Amino acid sequence: MSQSRSALYLRLEPFLLPVLNLGLALLVSGLIIFSIGENPLKALQVIFQGSFGSGEGLGYTLFYSTNYIFTGLAVAVAYHAGLFNIGCEGQAYVGGLGVSFVGLYLGGLPAWCVIILGILTGALFGAAWAYVPAWLQARKGSHIVITTIMFNFIGSALMTWLLVVVLIKPGQQAPESREFSNHAFLPSLKGLFSYAGINLGQSPLNLALLISLTAAVAIWFLLWRTRFGYQLRVAGTSPAAARYAGISPENFMLKAMLLSGALAGCLGLNELMGSQHRLTLDFPAGAGFIGIAVALMGRNNPIGICFSALLFGALVQGGGELAFEMPHISHALVIVIQGLVILFCGALDQLLKKPLRRIFTTTV
Repeated sequence: MSQSRSALYLRLEPFLLPVLNLGLALLVSGLIIFSIGENPLKALQVIFQGSFGSGEGLGYTLFYSTNYIFTGLAVAVAYHAGLFNIGCEGQAYVGGLGVSFVGLYLGGLPAWCVIILGILTGALFGAAWAYVPAWLQARKGSHIVITTIMFNFIGSALMTWLLVVVLIKPGQQAPESREFSNHAFLPSLKGLFSYAGINLGQSPLNLALLISLTAAVAIWFLLWRTRFGYQLRVAGTSPAAARYAGISPENFMLKAMLLSGALAGCLGLNELMGSQHRLTLDFPAGAGFIGIAVALMGRNNPIGICFSALLFGALVQGGGELAFEMPHISHALVIVIQGLVILFCGALDQLLKKPLRRIFTTTV
């Protein structure tokens, strides 16, 4: 009886544990909201209504989720190679620079060509920014966490200098480039959703959503259905066993980080080609760091990452509505709620693992 329940637990754990961690985060958030004299159930209803209660709210939720799918996948690929990529923010920043070069200087090409070049260039710039920390880890023994964090700051400083000195639109004070060519605008998904009777309103949801979902399917296939993916996971799980089998962990560190950086670099497609249509400061807006929690909550599985990204997209969109509808709940408190979800679903994701296992394996 105990063995059968243990097998049942192993099948349910990837789904049950994140749900319970989310429930615990919402419970603690509810207690905080109750302590300031507000109704936690009403707050939860406002978040849900703001995220999914209207077509426009749904559009914004999916728009934010697109960013988190890209960065969550980036973190997951590196994780399966035994690496903890903290540098997705910087890789997204530099990838966005590549996307912007296409939008600013190659916008005269046909639209389909500009979009393809934007994808390739964003991925290339992001991969290039991830390569140096990967090389330092694989060849010189530098820790990937330290070097990727450093490269976040370097990328931010580089972008600030470029936007203030080089790429700034002539005659303006705001640190942003001129607008891209119309051919560099990603198509909106408003027409597609209108077939289902959903009016996305003013939301900037665009083709990048479908690109991110395609990337999730491709990464799932690559990691679990190809020889490359198997070798990458072996190299990340047991470097000694990988070497014994003739697999070079160092080479797969480099390959995994190149792929990870390329995924993070594609964030610029959504924010720049899909929404802002110009290069601006801080366009990743923390998506690279949130991607860490998205990947952990999604168990580093592309399917789980898509659902996890949807949750965090809903928290961003619904949190904005919450601060508007319930003035006593400030934006700072909304950030605290988001932080609690990250804490319980990311850093403390194993908190309930032992109690759950004990419940499922106890003989009745």
